[in-house]
Amino acid sequence: MSVNDGVRSEANQGAPRIPDYDLDELLVVTAPAQLRALADPLRSSLLELLLERAATVTELATAVNRPKSTVAYHVGQLVDAGLLRVVRTRRVRAIEERFYGRVARTLYIGALGRPEDQQLVAGVNGLAEAAAESAAAHAADELRCTLTHARIPLEHAREFWTQVQQLAREFAQIPRSGDQVFGFAAGLYPTDAPTLPEPTGADDADRPDEPAPGGRGTPDATG
Repeated sequence: MSVNDGVRSEANQGAPRIPDYDLDELLVVTAPAQLRALADPLRSSLLELLLERAATVTELATAVNRPKSTVAYHVGQLVDAGLLRVVRTRRVRAIEERFYGRVARTLYIGALGRPEDQQLVAGVNGLAEAAAESAAAHAADELRCTLTHARIPLEHAREFWTQVQQLAREFAQIPRSGDQVFGFAAGLYPTDAPTLPEPTGADDADRPDEPAPGGRGTPDATG
């Protein structure tokens, strides 16, 4: 642990837990019902909201501005898929309110064998969603964005992605305040971007393939 890590840990000791219920760190998603649940935009929004705290159907419906009956149906689908659960209850008069929470902080899509499952997941592109969502911020010159390419081994890419996921978890656990919701998007993917050739040796560098501008080239057979 570095000095900065220690200072950050001390500063967070009194911070509220986000979300305010117990959940696993990771769930590997492979079941068709789970994949269908994640492919629905409204259900994805509900899952995202519950990273902040547990909430009732009424609270979720207010947040997404949808009818309570609609949200109740989708919450039921998420519960049946094993992605949400009741984390606590509260009795108000004669009614028992149920507070729902995620079963895991990170939902990771695992290896899929069925073509129909692969096709379903292909429609879920977080970067495309982020691009559309960030259009207004780009127009207002409020978009913070970076894109970098690097030629690295696959194992290093996986290690780097683990670090990015940890950063995303830290972002999601920052105590809520203010009036603005910020989005954090990250992606790691293979590309056809150009790359430099392997460097040549010192001897090769002294013998350029082409004559320097203004110099004499190698004479041909008639020279």
